[in-house]
Amino acid sequence: MKYAVLGAGAMGLRYGVLLQEAGFPVDFVEIWSPEIEKVKEQNGVYVSRDGENKHLVPINIYSPEEYQGDPDVWIVFVKQMQLADALKRCKNLFNDKQYVVAPMNGIGHVEKLNQYFDANKVLSGTAMIATVLNGPGDVDFMGPAGAGSMKIVNQNEQPDEMTHKIVDEFSKANLNPELTTNFMGTLMSKVILNSVLNTLCTMFEIRMGEFIQAPTAEKLGRQLINEAFDVCERDDIKLLNTREEEWQAIKYASTTSMPLHFPSMYQDMSKNRPTEVDYINGFIYDLGLKHHYEASTHDYLRNLVHLAEFSKSFDPDSLLVKN
Repeated sequence: MKYAVLGAGAMGLRYGVLLQEAGFPVDFVEIWSPEIEKVKEQNGVYVSRDGENKHLVPINIYSPEEYQGDPDVWIVFVKQMQLADALKRCKNLFNDKQYVVAPMNGIGHVEKLNQYFDANKVLSGTAMIATVLNGPGDVDFMGPAGAGSMKIVNQNEQPDEMTHKIVDEFSKANLNPELTTNFMGTLMSKVILNSVLNTLCTMFEIRMGEFIQAPTAEKLGRQLINEAFDVCERDDIKLLNTREEEWQAIKYASTTSMPLHFPSMYQDMSKNRPTEVDYINGFIYDLGLKHHYEASTHDYLRNLVHLAEFSKSFDPDSLLVKN
């Protein structure tokens, strides 16, 4: 099948490059001009693995207005707060035959995708694959070849022939997909993990492996997990893990699979970009309010992240907000 990746950032590049290396045709559609310009200037993207063996991989990259392809499958890795604009710019490229796979962080993207794609052809999921965009046209795949895993789930929870074909081709690209049939349970499993690791590591500017060594890590993690599970139970969301299994998943990610990783939220914060905290901790809190339950720790952390974002706007010499 032919793929088009919407969002040639860290994760979009990893998925697209691995599929391309597995022999599948891939195009990249990007909304960030510096990325497009740099990739075209150097005739590809520089790819390294754990900071080593940096080499140039030729790729086809376009702005939404330039692209004229007709892929079988779109893979979407745009930040939640940029997605509506990106989809609007691409609307003339979508048709009712295409499938879309969006293993994005947070929750809020599916409703936007449903405005442009048949809901029966919308797949989401989770991606536990650490990747860093060092700068325009320069990406670092973390972990050895074949590292990381993902879950894929149909919005209608009914995998069809095309879904199985996508899973098969993702497997050939060493993305290690697992097909599930629990839509919200699958998405929330990653939201809960991110609500602990992404947010706390970002607040204190530490790697996941550093977080897990802290004496308070387990108490903080379990408090956030318990609130999130309380919310999901009130919303009748059947999660994939128990509370204990969720904590063990966080421990495994921090100690074994991604200990050297700075989460994507930290990467955004460090570059003075808005974070996706409203779609992670904020989503948990807002969902709880619908059932008259306050996940107050999640709300507190969301506001702390926004305070940290605001603090980046100050000029340290004058204490005035930067223009």
